[in-house]
This record gives sequence, C-alpha cells and structure tokens, in this order.
Amino acid sequence: MNGHFSLLLIDDEDGIRKVLGLTLADAGWNVSPAASAEEALGLFRQHDFPIVLTDIKMPGMDGLELLKVLKEIKPETEVVLMTGHGDLDLAIQGIKLDAADFVTKPIHDDALDIALARAKERWTMRRAIREHTDHLQDLVEQKTRELLAAERLATIGQTVAGLSHSIKNMASGLEGSLFLLRQGLDSDHRDYLEQGWEMLEANVRKLKNLSLDMLRFARVEELHPSPTDPALPARQVVELFQAKAAERGVELRLETHDKLPLVDLDAEAVHRCLMDLVSNALDACSSAGFSREAPGGSVLVQVEISSERISYRVKDNGCGIDENTLPRLFNAFFSTKGTNGSGLGLVAVKKTVQAHGGKIDVQSSQGKGSEFTITIPIKYENNNA
Repeated sequence: MNGHFSLLLIDDEDGIRKVLGLTLADAGWNVSPAASAEEALGLFRQHDFPIVLTDIKMPGMDGLELLKVLKEIKPETEVVLMTGHGDLDLAIQGIKLDAADFVTKPIHDDALDIALARAKERWTMRRAIREHTDHLQDLVEQKTRELLAAERLATIGQTVAGLSHSIKNMASGLEGSLFLLRQGLDSDHRDYLEQGWEMLEANVRKLKNLSLDMLRFARVEELHPSPTDPALPARQVVELFQAKAAERGVELRLETHDKLPLVDLDAEAVHRCLMDLVSNALDACSSAGFSREAPGGSVLVQVEISSERISYRVKDNGCGIDENTLPRLFNAFFSTKGTNGSGLGLVAVKKTVQAHGGKIDVQSSQGKGSEFTITIPIKYENNNA
C-alpha cells in the first residue's frame, strides 16, 4: 500500500485529473491534484510530496520547466512525466533532467503502477543513502573536531572530505547512467542505451582522472632531470592538443626560439604540468562560447629562457576567473569546473613546479582570459653553460 506516500498530480485537463486521482487513491496513494504547474508549486512548497506525477504539455509553465524547479527546491523528489506518443523527445529530455520515468497517454494502469513503483523505489533508496551519508558526515565532523589539535591530521580530514565529495558526485553520475541503461534494456530502447553508455563513459573518465590526480597529489615528487631541450615538453603538448583545439574552434599556438640550450630538467614532469594548463585553457575558451561555428578562441604557449630561469606561459582569451576565485585556485578539491573537475590538477602542477624550485603565477580577469606562468631556475647542461 502507498497510504503514507503523498503524490502531487498535475494535469490541466479536469477529466484526466479526476480519473487518475480516483485510480491512484484506490491504489493507496494520498493524492493532491493541481490544474497547473503554478498551482502545483504552491502546494509543493507547503507540503512534503515524495512523488510528483505531471503532464508535460500544459499552458504556462510546462512539465519540463516544473521538473527543473522541483529538483532545485528538493532534489530527492521523484517526478514521473506523462506525455503523448508523439512526444518521446520531450520524455527523453525529462530523463536527462533526472525524471524517474515517464508514461504515455492514454495511460494504462499497469504502466503507471510500474513507473510509480520505480519512482517510489528510487525515493526510498535516495532517502536511505542520504540518511547514511548524514550519519557518516556526523561521524566525520565529530572525528574532525577531535583531531583539530593536530594540524596534520586536520589537513588529512579536509582532504578526505574533499575526496568524498568528488566521489559522491561521480557516484550520482554513475547511478544516472545505470538507470538509463536499465531503462533501455527493459524497453529495448536504443536511445536510452546510447545516452546511458555516453554518461557511463564520461563518469569512468572522471573517475580515472581523479585517481591519477590523487596519485600525483599524494606521492612524494621525485624528479629525474636530464639534459633537455626546454621547448620539447611544450612542443609535444601543443601537438597533442591540436586536434582537440581545432574541434573546438580554438587556435592553439607555440612561440619559442628554434634552438635553445640544453638544461637539466624533468621533461616528463613539465609535460604533465603543461598538459593540465593547456587543457584548462581550452575548457576556458569553450566556456566563453567559442566553437567551430563561432571561432575566436585562442591559446598561446610561450617558452622563454634567460641566464637564470626558464618560463612556460599559457595564455587564453577564454572565460577568465573572477577575483574571489583566484585565491582558491590552488586549494585541494576546489575546482572551477564543478563536477567535471577533481580540484587536484592545479595543486599537482604547483607541487611539481615547487619540486623544481620554481613557482607558478596566475593573472586573470573574468571575461577576458587567463595567463599562467611557470618559472623554473635553470641548471645548464655542462656543454652548454
């Protein structure tokens, strides 16, 4: 029975609303009807509705817009969409917006029962996860308070909390991709399978990148310098990213002298640093709206050398960084990319640069681009000193 489960029913057609209301009440749901999305929002803010069943096409605010607002107010709310047979694309959009399921009109009782049962199962699972997470969070907070006296242990606690947050975001993404895959398998729907697979691949990449960044962050930086052309790491990185830059409509250029003296340098470590900086610069250009259709993005990698130091400069004309964010750029687990970033890339870059005895500086202005500069003291190879 569903007697303790309240359900908010929204449909602008009075007849459908009444028939569905009676059907759901007979099935044990505590139903509250609404004739519009606006009326539903008023009820939603006043009462706790774990499950919402809404039509997609309605005058004024439609079902997809309502879904977005409901998820903003209370993300754990499960929403089932009602749509016509010809509106499958809208239903798929709803699934992407984290709807629990959808049913097509005319609505069959069995299909509705299955969809609502899935929504109820998801809501129950989310609540259990939230309660477990809250309990774990309470334990973490308690232990963290006990460890505040020891600075090193406090730092470890912060690192674990940041890592837990990153993993939690990825777990949510994996949950969503698995749900789409299950929907595709159950309904033999290729669109679901393809979308679920794309989401799964993206989240696996995020998890892999987080693991690699964690390894770089945690390990003691052991450099292996050898006589190296200092422009070589930059040249290799620019070559690697040329295709990606072209795909995004971004001009990627390298500026350096044709022949530089060999210096003692860990070329592989510098290569990793420049990979992070150039990748971030390309993302910044994408965030600024540059694309193949709307070109204008540019990333410049410069290599300069003097008698005392070598400088690697990565400049872009992308979205830039606001002045409040700049001081936090090199904090562990802080990312300007939201759930797409691990928050460890720049920390690892700084660690590698400092291991070389160097420093990294950043200048940026929101909407005008950024400039990251790595400066490393030079040790010339004997034959070139």
